[in-house]
Amino acid sequence: MAPSSKADKKAAVDAAAWMFNVVTSVGIIIVNKALMATYGFSFATTLTGLHFATTTLMTAVLRWLGYIQASHLPFLELLKFVLFANFSIVGMNVSLMWNSVGFYQIAKLSMIPVSCLLEVVLDKIQYSRDTKLSIAVVLLGVGVCTVTDVSVNGKGFIAAFIAVWSTSLQQYYVHYLQRKYSLSSFNLLGHTAPAQAGTLLLIGPFLDYWLTNKRVDTYDYNAASVIFIILSCTIAVGTNLSQFICIGRFTAVSFQVLGHMKTILVLIMGFFFFGKEGLNLHVVVGMIIAVFGMIWYGNASSKPSGKERRSHSLPMSKQQKHMSETAEHDGNV
Repeated sequence: MAPSSKADKKAAVDAAAWMFNVVTSVGIIIVNKALMATYGFSFATTLTGLHFATTTLMTAVLRWLGYIQASHLPFLELLKFVLFANFSIVGMNVSLMWNSVGFYQIAKLSMIPVSCLLEVVLDKIQYSRDTKLSIAVVLLGVGVCTVTDVSVNGKGFIAAFIAVWSTSLQQYYVHYLQRKYSLSSFNLLGHTAPAQAGTLLLIGPFLDYWLTNKRVDTYDYNAASVIFIILSCTIAVGTNLSQFICIGRFTAVSFQVLGHMKTILVLIMGFFFFGKEGLNLHVVVGMIIAVFGMIWYGNASSKPSGKERRSHSLPMSKQQKHMSETAEHDGNV
């Protein structure tokens, strides 16, 4: 296959992966908003456990059908991933409860520089000036769109700190585990989803009771609410899978930066479906700045110098240099 056709195919698959993630993510936000606001199902952690239980069922069926091959993930790696992922979910829920919406949004935005720091420290990645500036523009634009009232307290800051770092580590680990153990997105989900489902369904009801003072087992279930729960779980399978696909194909930083397109789409859809009272000049300007930054980031990071892995090779001794030159000569014969 010609290089140009390979590049075109990769670009098409990349675009499809992003679209899959955007559609499922925006869809699950709308469904969950209706489920919680209209039907009063406010048990977010338990619902996330049900999402992973449904994902576990999907991976089990695909493995039975032969679409997922046997793979290995060391227990300690799985344990670290589940700890990061569950602290992320719990931390975000607690942060939203203890902080103002403005500070919650700032905490979400700070995941981008934290993810950058993880790549710089752990992967020795070096960003170009344009890549850094484009990330700053995205942060500015999304901040203008979403950050309103900003107030913080001690316990809220601690919850946000835990949420930001655990989420960044979880997303970094998705890319790291797929790369290190040659795992596909389906393989990795097959390892992690059952563990997350079991732990979240175990702690979820207690955490939700602490956050809402309501018990999930006493909720007034009806046909409509159950349909929305099933719909939420079904869409979540796509959301979980598309997240692993996107981070596996790109990096956690790219997933965070370009992922804010979902924030813009949710705002736009909110204006269409729930009225235009939130549509004002500074929000529109923020959207334009953010979209410009995302386009700039995509262009800057795709260049050879946009993101480079620093080399830390040690100086070779004369004997090592001679052996290397000999091997190179032999390889050219």
